Amino acid sequence: MRDITNAISNLAEHEGQWYRRPIISFSDFLQEVIDRPEQLIRDVYQVYADMINAYICEGEEEDRDDPEAIGFLKYDCSRLFVEGSDRAFFADRLFANRLMRHVESFKVGGKQNKIFIFDGPHGSGKSTFLNNLLRKFEEYANSPEGFRYEVVWRLKRDHLVGGVHSLGSLTDKLAWVLEGEGKKELATELKGACRGETDLSGYLDVPCPSHDHPLLIVPRDVRRSFFDDLFENDKIKWHIFTEKKYEWVFQDEPCTICSSIYQELLKKHQDPARVMGFVFARPYVYNRRLGEGISVFNPGDKPLKQSVMSNEVVQRSLNNMMEGAMRVSYLYSRYAKTNNGIYALMDIKSHNTERLMELHNIISDGVHKVEDIEERVNSLLFALMNPEDKKLLKDLHAFADRVEYINIPYVLDLKTEVDIYRENFGKHLEESFLPRVLHNFARVIIATRLMTQSKAMEEWIGNPEKYEMYCDEHLQLLKMEIFTGHIPNWLSEEDVDGFTARRRRTIIAESEKDGWKGLSGRDSIKMFNEFYTTYARDDKLIDMSMLRKYFRKFCKENKEILPMGFLDSLLRMYNYTVLQEVKESLYYYNEEQISKNIIHYIYAVNFDIGAVEVCEFTGDKIEITEDFLKSVESRLQVENQDAAAFRAATQKTYTTIALTQEILRDGMAISETSLYAHLYEKYVYNLKEKVLDPFLKNENFPRAVKDYTKEDFKTYDKKIQEDVTYMIENLQQKYFYSGQGAKEICIYVIDSNLAEDFSGTLSS
Repeated sequence: MRDITNAISNLAEHEGQWYRRPIISFSDFLQEVIDRPEQLIRDVYQVYADMINAYICEGEEEDRDDPEAIGFLKYDCSRLFVEGSDRAFFADRLFANRLMRHVESFKVGGKQNKIFIFDGPHGSGKSTFLNNLLRKFEEYANSPEGFRYEVVWRLKRDHLVGGVHSLGSLTDKLAWVLEGEGKKELATELKGACRGETDLSGYLDVPCPSHDHPLLIVPRDVRRSFFDDLFENDKIKWHIFTEKKYEWVFQDEPCTICSSIYQELLKKHQDPARVMGFVFARPYVYNRRLGEGISVFNPGDKPLKQSVMSNEVVQRSLNNMMEGAMRVSYLYSRYAKTNNGIYALMDIKSHNTERLMELHNIISDGVHKVEDIEERVNSLLFALMNPEDKKLLKDLHAFADRVEYINIPYVLDLKTEVDIYRENFGKHLEESFLPRVLHNFARVIIATRLMTQSKAMEEWIGNPEKYEMYCDEHLQLLKMEIFTGHIPNWLSEEDVDGFTARRRRTIIAESEKDGWKGLSGRDSIKMFNEFYTTYARDDKLIDMSMLRKYFRKFCKENKEILPMGFLDSLLRMYNYTVLQEVKESLYYYNEEQISKNIIHYIYAVNFDIGAVEVCEFTGDKIEITEDFLKSVESRLQVENQDAAAFRAATQKTYTTIALTQEILRDGMAISETSLYAHLYEKYVYNLKEKVLDPFLKNENFPRAVKDYTKEDFKTYDKKIQEDVTYMIENLQQKYFYSGQGAKEICIYVIDSNLAEDFSGTLSS
């Protein structure tokens, strides 16, 4: 026989059972409240908000110095919705900001008498979202950081009258059973003990079925003075007495059962302090599967036949204690099981429609009738809804101010869409694609989900045609960038300045109308699987030609799915981007020499042609000739007829601003002046624009690119080998191309003649 002792001992180290902490007295509980007030004085709304903030880190702003920023932050939701989940939910930037605004209201506000409906089209991931949210809530609420206490009444058995409870010793009880008396009652009591309802060591534990917070047992009319004496005059005391999120501590009442027990004990003992000695506290353990703290109902779940619940053992014991009169009715409903927890409806259909109707009084008054008893319900109420089911609530005007919608449309952030592909097809996915092609697949999918016309975008970009080389006529590609928090560098300075906070808010607000049509999440994954399995090969990376071929075929079958010309616009934007990457990778001019040329030019325009001067900034001797000035001006794209005016303007800027203000007054170096920066930017831009020209004119260069990594590559001129190698390695280092991808993109740029197509356009 194999020794299993070590294997069994591992179970003792399982930390998931932390909540098996002992029940503590009310006085011990108060000491814990003093030590950890912010954790232990929380209602379910605060626990929910704290849970979200525990799993989602503080949002990031790409440009913190942007004066027009509107707090459209980047949140990492992976710990909440992805890690440890059976099925991941990916929250795009728009939804993450929407969710955090929803949570913010819990952090600063009081009780929310609302039902929160997560509204979205079929296939948007609503069910996955809610399941993951509830799983994390259960995990957090049962953790040392998230747990709270609930009330347990511990009553001495010597207060109970008659029956087995009056027999003190185990011997007496055993004799009583052996003589045939009390068998039934003792068996019932033992069953109750197994359920944790009774304690055979001389006490009866009566748990609060509504999971009341122990502080609510303190009579409401003395709570303020109670807290005043409990805490010192410190910061936390000030927060408790002034902040709205703590109002429940002073306003809420315990459940009817707890109130009844308190009143009966008070009549018996005539001493509130002694009554509080019967109040104990234990961790509130959430268990969705048992419906404790979290209950989730699907439309097909039939209503319970028994709507009123009780416990015969506890009720009989209470009756005995109260000398036979049913002054304490241990009756409660299923809503009590989720009091201070979450009650959720998965889709408002079938039986869930009836459940929503039942919630009306609870939402309005926080009260539910259980026979003659009023049962208080203070739960977070969630529901999922499809757009076509909204008509149900439109007919119920009483719900109008009791419903808050949080939209979950289809994903509109292309980075998130790509994350979904990675999750479903593996993290190695991008190895099969040329850079940006995978993201362009996501752009096409998202384009089907966007409104074609956008008033906010049209108001901002008055003439979309000026960006026809980088964007589509409906500005959907630009809108996608905005939804990811990125401002493209091909926008003009005028339009960047015009991207004010007001416009940004309008565009983000308009996104609430996007994502309700087009290809769903399920459609997207299905199409990507078809595309990927069709074109993925070991010897060639997936490129834009394959993407265009696939979607053109799809558009022939569904002509309304994409705006006319979108695929052509996407290709132009891609071509522009990869052309700039290749140019940047081939550019390796001597930066020091460029700097000297600009400084010498600035200095030379102050003298006549033919003069020979020593530049006071570099110490070099300059022969000021027409050829020297024109060589620099050609790099600055100054035409011959404009040369005289350009030189005069440069001299004026130098003498009135650069020299007198920036150099002499502010102590700047010549290379730090605004004049130098302006000329340097233009100079480098034009060098990069023309960087491919000499190579394309050389027939050997394109062939050398195609032969790169082959044996024939060694037969080319050494200079060509160096240039091609430099370009390929730069593409890998700067833009994360693979060796094969860098080679393929260079061939694509050359064969497509992109340098000529984009000659004279705005560069990055």
